[in-house]
Amino acid sequence: MSKEIKQKLVAYIMVIPAFLVVMLTVAYPIVSSVIKSFQDEDTGAFTLDNYAYFFTTPNQLKNILYTLFVVLVTVVLAIVIAYLLALYLRFTHSKIAKCIGTLYLLPRFVPAMCAVYAMITIIRDSGLINRIGLLFGQDWKLGLMYHASGMIVMNLWFNIPFATMMITAGLGAIPDSIVEGARDVGAGRLKVFRSMILPLSVKDVVIASTFVYMSNVGSFTTPYLMGGNAPKLLGIVLYDQFNKYLNYNRSAALSVIMFLLCAVSAGVYIYTNLKDNEWEAQ
Repeated sequence: MSKEIKQKLVAYIMVIPAFLVVMLTVAYPIVSSVIKSFQDEDTGAFTLDNYAYFFTTPNQLKNILYTLFVVLVTVVLAIVIAYLLALYLRFTHSKIAKCIGTLYLLPRFVPAMCAVYAMITIIRDSGLINRIGLLFGQDWKLGLMYHASGMIVMNLWFNIPFATMMITAGLGAIPDSIVEGARDVGAGRLKVFRSMILPLSVKDVVIASTFVYMSNVGSFTTPYLMGGNAPKLLGIVLYDQFNKYLNYNRSAALSVIMFLLCAVSAGVYIYTNLKDNEWEAQ
């Protein structure tokens, strides 16, 4: 046996334990869920009823559309705010910008449960904002609890710091010499942004959007504590199917549906990276 073959065998032997762990903890549950999603709960025969239930039952279809609405609004608002904040942090060198650059990541270190409960004590109809209003003779009831707007506000609290961090890292890779050179030849700020900064940061914006999208499709803590009884986000629907109704086949089908919803975002992420690699190879 040659030395090269021995080295390859050693490498494969060292990789096998990690490979088996991945197969047992990731691949096997995925394959098992897909198979179960096509099985009848009583007979185990092949059926599409588990999927049809979520797309033909009015309440379940409304849950899917409601989830997409909350997620897409969250993505758009989070990315717009994060991009503006990232631009400010990247191209402003004031003390305020440095202070914000130090503090904006703090929400990432607050446990989700604590953050949601803290937000509830502020925005609920009898919360802090309402009590402050009562001091001035105003009965402010925001109506954010058990409503999509409240969950979107909470999602922004979680996602803006994360998206800002990713976009700021991308903007940091843009050399100052490019911006300064454009200004030296007479380009205005808007022209520099449209022609140079935006094209060079689009990839990071898309990647940040995909991560924000995927993290919210299956969110549980926020909708569980702040969401209403109907419609519900898919994370709560999955919890109900699995724990309340004990319908494991429908739970598996819903898991596959959520995976496919996230796969759309994953496809955009992969396509963006492939296009970037193609551009670098030219």
